[in-house]
Amino acid sequence: MNDPAAIDFWFDFSSPYGYLMSERIDELAARHGRKVRWHPVLLGVIFQATDSRPPVAGGGSKAAYMLNDFRRSARFMGIPYNPPSRFPLPTQNAARAYYWLHGQDCALARRFAHAVYRAFFVADRDISAPDSVLEIAAGLGVDREALAAALQSPEIKARLKDECDRALAAGVFGSPHVLIDGEAFFGADRLPQIERWLESGGF
Repeated sequence: MNDPAAIDFWFDFSSPYGYLMSERIDELAARHGRKVRWHPVLLGVIFQATDSRPPVAGGGSKAAYMLNDFRRSARFMGIPYNPPSRFPLPTQNAARAYYWLHGQDCALARRFAHAVYRAFFVADRDISAPDSVLEIAAGLGVDREALAAALQSPEIKARLKDECDRALAAGVFGSPHVLIDGEAFFGADRLPQIERWLESGGF
């Protein structure tokens, strides 16, 4: 993380607010001459390390509110959203695939990330399944067999673990978590504050 102008975007592929942020953060950053570094992580690891729980865990009134807020926030932002039938899901295969692709072609990895998010939150596909991840990647022209092997490689597994460790060291406790100039912004509803920060150089 040597580029002080870059924005770091930490997220989990099972995060509805991460999905909403992913649909806006690049465009917003580009308007202000910034680039965004995407970092998929595993919320299960983050929650365990921070002694937290998913916002919908346990049901009850809070979970009902959050599920409704996911839908309302998507409508407010004008982003397609179809509540997935299974939620949340493990996302290590999608995250590993992202980092393998990123090592070869950053733009392709970004397209893959969008495709995974939309597969889960629009098409209701099971993105936890390796076959689903492979199909999504193959649809972008990725060599399915090469990616299948990469998902089981010790190097890619270690890369994802390292990214989770880096996230925790950076103070990440959920998704989406955005770092700009050392300032942390949590949640897709912080986009207006992020825009003001980029416009003004901080406040």
